[in-house]
Amino acid sequence: MNKLEFQCVVIGGGHAGVEAALASARMGVKTAMVSLFTDTIGQMSCNPAIGGVGKGQIVKEIDALGGEMGLAADRTGIQFRQLNASKGQAVRSSRCQSDRKRYKLYIQSVVFNQKNLTVIPDEVSEICVAGGKVTGLKTVAGLEIQTPTVVITTGTFLGGRIHMGPQITSGGRIGEPASIKLVDNIRDLGFPVVFFKTGTPPRIDGKTIDFSQLEAQHSDDPPVPFSFRTPEIPKEQKLVPCHITHTSELTHEIIRQNMHLSPMYSGQIQATGVRYCPSIEDKIKRFSDRGSHHVFLEPEGLDTDEYYPNGISTGLPVEVQEQMVHSIKGMEHAKIVRAGYSIEHGVIPPTELFPTLETKKVQGLFLAGQINGTTGYEEAAGQGMVAGINAALNVKNLPPFILRRDEAYLGVLIDDLTTKGTDEPYRMFTSRVEYRLIIREDNADRRMCRYGHEFGLLSTEDYDRIISKYRSIDEEIEHLRTTRMMPGSELDRILVENNSSPLRQPSTLSAILKRPEVKYHMIAPFDGKLKNFPQQVIDQVEYEIKYEGFIERQHKSVERFRHIENIKIPKDLDYTIISGLSKEIQQKLARFSPLTLGQANRISGVTPAAITILMIYLRKLSLERKAQRKNEEKAL
Repeated sequence: MNKLEFQCVVIGGGHAGVEAALASARMGVKTAMVSLFTDTIGQMSCNPAIGGVGKGQIVKEIDALGGEMGLAADRTGIQFRQLNASKGQAVRSSRCQSDRKRYKLYIQSVVFNQKNLTVIPDEVSEICVAGGKVTGLKTVAGLEIQTPTVVITTGTFLGGRIHMGPQITSGGRIGEPASIKLVDNIRDLGFPVVFFKTGTPPRIDGKTIDFSQLEAQHSDDPPVPFSFRTPEIPKEQKLVPCHITHTSELTHEIIRQNMHLSPMYSGQIQATGVRYCPSIEDKIKRFSDRGSHHVFLEPEGLDTDEYYPNGISTGLPVEVQEQMVHSIKGMEHAKIVRAGYSIEHGVIPPTELFPTLETKKVQGLFLAGQINGTTGYEEAAGQGMVAGINAALNVKNLPPFILRRDEAYLGVLIDDLTTKGTDEPYRMFTSRVEYRLIIREDNADRRMCRYGHEFGLLSTEDYDRIISKYRSIDEEIEHLRTTRMMPGSELDRILVENNSSPLRQPSTLSAILKRPEVKYHMIAPFDGKLKNFPQQVIDQVEYEIKYEGFIERQHKSVERFRHIENIKIPKDLDYTIISGLSKEIQQKLARFSPLTLGQANRISGVTPAAITILMIYLRKLSLERKAQRKNEEKAL
């Protein structure tokens, strides 16, 4: 048997695996990525898009940590849009339509050329554990790899089963085998495995779509990049439109007549499906009063005629898919290139994890992506980034990396998973984030860059550029707060022209900018310092000024809860000896093993009274341990 040695091994080459492997390798750790097919590393298995509501924020955070997803989206994007652009900055999110083939090739180029990273084409059959710690792994081809840390990022491949009507095949993606031996090994290690369901729509030959009947959806002009390291999207980078159509009552009738053939409704699939990205069958069942549903026809790339009809994910038989597609406006004569399908895949309940994404049962074993019950490229990549960083920190015997809920969308995502768990595929939304005024998409670089720089993932040049940018923003905000304008100036004329009242007394520029109808460009001629800055920077100044009161309230709320977030709970704490806690709460705390009082507070069923009891006990325990240390020092 061939033997190899690495400091970290990442299983899987999807979005989670890529970010995990790159992060670990870039932190100077000798890393291997084991992937069954190296030519599918970085593959966009479902829709060829990056970002979206709540997801764009995650991509920006990955980017500011030094990850690759944002750069890949910028280099291969064929349409860029800012979602919720008419709403407040806190809920705006970026989305990019990518060229599927070019995205994959870009990612592969980065992975194959990354220092400290070796790609091994093979399938992992066993994680080796001794004394509760990872010692290595074995592969189907006979490799034996010694390693103290493993990151599992199997996506939909862990025990995956593909459904197309009554037809069932084993697989993690169409035409690719599932990981069966690994799921058995994971069960042998004591982990429960449940199954979630996701799916994909049929792909359509664009040459057979009648676009003249459809509404075009064009890219923003100018397109705004994902990565702060991308100055701008080059003008020569070709951008193409998507198109919008709708299902019809005929579509719905076809589906209703064949619902018994849908694996979700025939009883063939028992797994839980995606609530917020349902199959077309789910939509017809759950929204029976709706006469139509949106279908977004998204181009798969510049060198192909294939289109992705976002909105009609299905597991119905191929012949029914054809009838359904032909009932949709603009696709009356459309040809299906590849049929859609549903897929079940294995999930380890994320309550089995610490917020570092290390498992509680096995030291050195990390999980990231759909294996934790999430859905979406962005959620997977974000977890991969955090798991890869923590695996590297583990190897280096350095303190772990844990993001708070008030620091990042990634903090919310991981905290939700590890303290609450999920009984359905988890998808990130802005509505899940209680501090979204202060952890916005536009300031992700400010929030995350110090970590990226500290871990060696972000260059000093990039870090300094961010610091300089925010120094200018802070200086301008202070300037606006301290510069006064007098009534009767030229500014009054501009205010009146824009349906605002003239000044009646001396006012600061910040007070004037707080008026809803006033924009920065209106006051910029009157001593504004950011005249030549990009619009995104100016938007940040505007937002910080206009929402100052609301932002301040959120900061105060964070501070109110910060004290319990900082109260650590010993890993070996015996909850059964704490009087006053009910047996149910003792069992929940023992099961979830929260690291802080704040995490304990978010466990479902743990009452405020129980938190108070636990807080008093921890303070008493802390005082006793301090006294014990003093006595030991005196004895010496």
